[in-house]
Amino acid sequence: MAWIVAISGAAGGLGPTVARAFLDAGAALAVAGRDATRLTQMLDAIGAPFERRLATAADLADPEAARAWAAAVTERFGKVDVVLHLVGGYAGGGALSDFQMDDWRKLESMLVLTTFCVVRAFAAPLKAGGAGRFVAVTSLKAQAPTAKSALYAAAKSASDALVLALADELRGSGATANLVVVDSIDVPGAPPASRKPYGKATPAAEIAKAMLYLCSPEAATVNGVRLPLTGRG
Repeated sequence: MAWIVAISGAAGGLGPTVARAFLDAGAALAVAGRDATRLTQMLDAIGAPFERRLATAADLADPEAARAWAAAVTERFGKVDVVLHLVGGYAGGGALSDFQMDDWRKLESMLVLTTFCVVRAFAAPLKAGGAGRFVAVTSLKAQAPTAKSALYAAAKSASDALVLALADELRGSGATANLVVVDSIDVPGAPPASRKPYGKATPAAEIAKAMLYLCSPEAATVNGVRLPLTGRG
């Protein structure tokens, strides 16, 4: 049976590149996000065959929706080998006193609750498989916050804590959980104005390659690490 890979936030900027890399590696893709049409269009664009694809529209900040997605994946494919958590977003500000509670609530839902719900939904299936892999993308700001990035940094730090706690729970089971650290992501087709100067952005293809490595048998002993892909700046 094909490698079964569940990808949250798969229709976002990084998602298509990662999905294509794992499809090319022989995986079946179970993708989730808020917009079913965008998910289907992404799968069509990368040429995912019907027998190797499942698109699920879900609000992954809802624990029941995340559980339902995990159940749908195992019902369709019989197992889950890999979970790639790509849900992301950013909101910055000025002085700490200028931040609004709505800013925090949006980031908390987008970055913390989605990680909590996805980790909780897939922890048992990944552990049961004996070689499951969970990989999420994080930011340098999670460990080095600035005033302007305070809320984002706090949310990413909480999200990271959940992934690293999962790594601890998986220890000894054969399954792993790890983080890929970037400053920003160079997405194919993104407008030049959105790209970071001085080469700080990590190309999406390099992130996909790192994820493939972390999900390989060669990385079986790599667990609970922050893998830095930030050497371009």
